Amino acid sequence: MKPLPEEPNQARLIEVDAETAGQRVDNFLFSRLKGVPKSHVYRILRTGQVRINGGRSKAQQRLNAGDVVRVPPVRVAVAPEPESPAPWLKERLESRMLYEDEDILVVNKPPGMAVHGGSGLSFGVIEGLRAVREGARFLELVHRLDRDTSGCLLIAKRRSMLRQLHEQFRGDGVDKTYCALFAGSWARKRQSVDAPLLKNVLQSGERMVKVSAQGKEAVTEFRRLESLPGATLVEAKPVTGRTHQIRVHAKFLGHPLAGDERYGEAKANLTFRQQGLKRLFLHAATLEFTHPRTGRSVRVEAPLEADLAEFLAAIRI
Repeated sequence: MKPLPEEPNQARLIEVDAETAGQRVDNFLFSRLKGVPKSHVYRILRTGQVRINGGRSKAQQRLNAGDVVRVPPVRVAVAPEPESPAPWLKERLESRMLYEDEDILVVNKPPGMAVHGGSGLSFGVIEGLRAVREGARFLELVHRLDRDTSGCLLIAKRRSMLRQLHEQFRGDGVDKTYCALFAGSWARKRQSVDAPLLKNVLQSGERMVKVSAQGKEAVTEFRRLESLPGATLVEAKPVTGRTHQIRVHAKFLGHPLAGDERYGEAKANLTFRQQGLKRLFLHAATLEFTHPRTGRSVRVEAPLEADLAEFLAAIRI
């Protein structure tokens, strides 16, 4: 992205590079006018103050490489200096890198850490990674994992990579497997659950998901790995990517995940806690996708976290 000489009224002229090509104009403006309310950004679009190659633009218009965007002068609120992740966190994330090249990276997300800051959190995995890779111009989450879920998390280092990987995640170009623990004894060897999911957001902001005919298509394939006292170790393969999909489909089967405080059984969770389980037993074990640049298949595996492995060893006795 290279800035061109400014106009006398201090409007900025920005030439779109190949990495930014394909981005919507409103998103382009949001990233460059941080601190400006979104309502004001849409106002300057509606009133024609934003120009693309000299012409008016609509919010949903896609940018092309070489386009020249006129960004009018606006008052930007001074944001407080963001809190920097602690050095120990940077070291922890650096030690958990599973794969990295010039386009993407995969980190073994620590359990108990949100993927991004917000809701009272100063920072999450993505903020920590930006601190680790200070020179990186672009780092964005390709997908998300729940806070208590550990394992493979894919990050794009270029906007073009993010777009193409999003397309793979929306289609059938990505294979993910999770290691999970059902509460109770599951007699089946394998089962595919095809049950639509409906997401509701409570007044508290908490997301709750349930099986509903009014929901979106959701399919998860479960395979039994090991029968254990009071529990069953399974492999879960989400064919679709809905919020809390594995957790809600496990509950639908009558075997909610061990340690699941939202969808699980209180009595079973109490037993698991007494046995040493301190969190949700869900781990993103493998991630396989096509590298957007090379066209080659990339498969990454995250070893089972020590706390989960130790819990399994304890209940096997």
